Amino acid sequence: MKISYKWLKDFIEITEVPEEIGQLLTGTGLEVEGIEEIESVRGGLQGVVIGEVLTCEKHPEADRLKLTTVDTGAENPLSIVCGAPNVAAGQKVIVANVGAVLYPTGSTEPLVLKKSKIRGALSEGMICAEDELGIGTSHDGILVLDTNLPNGTSAAEYFGISSDYLIEIGLTPNRADAASHYGVARDLKAVLDRPIHLPDVSAFQVQHTNANIDVEVRNQEACPRYAGLTISGLQVGESPEWLKQRLQTIGIRSINNIVDVTNYICHELGQPLHAFDLDKVGGKTVIVTTVADGTPFVTLDGIERKLSDKDLMICGEGQHGPEPMCIAGVFGGLSSGVSAGTTAIFLESAYFSPVWVRRTAQRFSLKTDSSFRFERGTDPNMPVYALKRAALLICEIAGGQISSDVTDIYPEPVQDFKIAMKYRNIDRLIGKQLGQELIHSILNKLDIRVEDATESTFTAIVPPYRVDVQREADVIEEILRIYGFQQVELSESLSSDYLSDFPVNDPEKLKLRIAELLAGNGFFEMINNSLTKPEYHQLLAGSLEGSPVKILNYLSEDLSEMRQTLLFSGLEVVAYNSNRRQRDLKLFEFGKTYQQVQDKYVERERLSLFITGNMQQESWIAKSREVTFHDLAAVVSQVLGALKLRDFEKQEVSGSMFQSGLALSVNRKTVVTLGVLQTALARKLDIKAPVYYADFDWEYLTKLYSSAVAYKEVPKFPEVRRDLSVVVDKKVTFEALKQAAYKTERQLLRAVNVFDVYEGANLEGKKSYSISFTLQDEQQTLTDKVIDKSMQRLIATYEREFEALIRK
Repeated sequence: MKISYKWLKDFIEITEVPEEIGQLLTGTGLEVEGIEEIESVRGGLQGVVIGEVLTCEKHPEADRLKLTTVDTGAENPLSIVCGAPNVAAGQKVIVANVGAVLYPTGSTEPLVLKKSKIRGALSEGMICAEDELGIGTSHDGILVLDTNLPNGTSAAEYFGISSDYLIEIGLTPNRADAASHYGVARDLKAVLDRPIHLPDVSAFQVQHTNANIDVEVRNQEACPRYAGLTISGLQVGESPEWLKQRLQTIGIRSINNIVDVTNYICHELGQPLHAFDLDKVGGKTVIVTTVADGTPFVTLDGIERKLSDKDLMICGEGQHGPEPMCIAGVFGGLSSGVSAGTTAIFLESAYFSPVWVRRTAQRFSLKTDSSFRFERGTDPNMPVYALKRAALLICEIAGGQISSDVTDIYPEPVQDFKIAMKYRNIDRLIGKQLGQELIHSILNKLDIRVEDATESTFTAIVPPYRVDVQREADVIEEILRIYGFQQVELSESLSSDYLSDFPVNDPEKLKLRIAELLAGNGFFEMINNSLTKPEYHQLLAGSLEGSPVKILNYLSEDLSEMRQTLLFSGLEVVAYNSNRRQRDLKLFEFGKTYQQVQDKYVERERLSLFITGNMQQESWIAKSREVTFHDLAAVVSQVLGALKLRDFEKQEVSGSMFQSGLALSVNRKTVVTLGVLQTALARKLDIKAPVYYADFDWEYLTKLYSSAVAYKEVPKFPEVRRDLSVVVDKKVTFEALKQAAYKTERQLLRAVNVFDVYEGANLEGKKSYSISFTLQDEQQTLTDKVIDKSMQRLIATYEREFEALIRK
């Protein structure tokens, strides 16, 4: 974003030098990437003055040269050799003194004036032509001035030569409000606490209405506001010097006075405008709509583009419907643009939907000053003011009269943003207590009103041009950037904070996540009836909590009780599929169970898993393999891992339900029970193959789940692995060995894993575990001495508690 230092002064009083302004803007978040001095004439005509030719004689050694003496206001006249045919005594001329640096038109190299001798005659300067000064292209002769200014007057003063400073701002995409000189001045107003003013448009007046134009907006979503007027009797021509210099400073080439004004307003106020040749607006009607997909349209650059039915177009009325004239907010059309012969225009000022403009600009790969602003969000309250400002400028520099009323179609005004604020959040996030009065003052300077203020809260009313300020955190950021980051002192310890509360876990989303995990592992979901047979519960009498809930008006004896477990409804599905030769099954169900506990009815949500048959089908590369307990345990481990549960207690279970299995507990509460079902239980439902079943307390697991992510710094020092082969009694489990290891070596032990188990005739009544131990010190690299000491402690524990034999 390019900003003119002088142009900023039109809106706010500035006494600071450009470098100071750059520091202030950077402090507010508008990072200044560079400041460059821009001169309307390169070099600024330093050392060039007005002089008067006192004498003019023919050079004795050259027919085309003349010897002159020129009064430049110095103590003595200068002797200058001149070759211009029109030089004569008594003329007021432009003289470049010795040492002056000129940048002639069309030359890439500067011309440095030196004292010299030309054909033996002393020359102490140069009487200049237009092109030699770099202010034009003529070289027919020297410039002869008609002026009464005293000799020695600066040529820069005579020509009105001035310098400006270009301030280059690295504008971030969210700061669309600062994409203009007025927008940047608003930030300076807040940080300098000085008044800001817009150019006066009170002189706006409609001269006559004989060129009124009809406007029809057919797509209010894409164009919430559309304004326009006509100006007649104007003359397209060259822009005045001040306007060309303003545009030149920010890198914009002058085209003609009408187009230059639209560009000027765009960069002054941030409101893009477009001028149409009024005689080329079909039916004197402007229609804002979309056109048929594939409609050809030639843009101002002479390229034909195929329109989409998603491109908003500004159209005239044609014989066969709307005739496109301009891609709204992006690029004008070749046929309706302003040309040298234009005498009347329709001037457009609108607020277009950022989504529509962005989509069209991306589709055509067109990035213009207009689309840059519209696709980020312009001020919906600016179009009419900008229209009047532009109309007055056009009438001033191009003549003409405002020949229609202002059309302003704005059926649903864009409302201010209302944001609930808490003072404690402001103080907490900034890290410093600013006080309510200072907070209100800063917000008012930013055009953010404070309403409904109490001791702890208030409502911030944010104008719609601040499209990036729609949350409490955004308002706090605004306060901080104006207050000044550098004014917040650093505490002895650094910390961070946040505004957002962590969202409550959505049970349905969590359930969907686990369902997708199970489906990815080859499981199919079941949805079963909650009513079941009373005889099922009798099979597990004594092992189920509470008593069954009976249906008073049941329709069938088989559906007379509410299920106390998901087991039997799942086994019915297994039996149904097995009887139809679908014996390799992986099934899961999210469902509810029901019990009567004393005088209360209890409803709980559970998750059940069933696996039976072959885990792996036979193929040419591998034989089929039956399901084992470890296949079910692996899936259970994945589910618990997805729920961020990795530390739990294990306990063996058996009884009327499980032939063998495990109960996993967290906080001494069982979260899942898994194992192989009793053969007799499965045969009751005519299932002959072993069935592996897992029952999750889903309701409790949902409460335990947290979406927060805990981060731990990656250790700087390496891990070390040591292996032991341990022979123990056959009844000793690896879990017991693992827990004993963690109790023995609490500081360095990071992981314990079994990678081989051996039972054989030579180990009667015993088994051998091959166990790996991972050790790590997060403060230093482990030495062999420390590692050996830890391993000796582990060996001693195993020998003492399990009468283990350590195989070497």
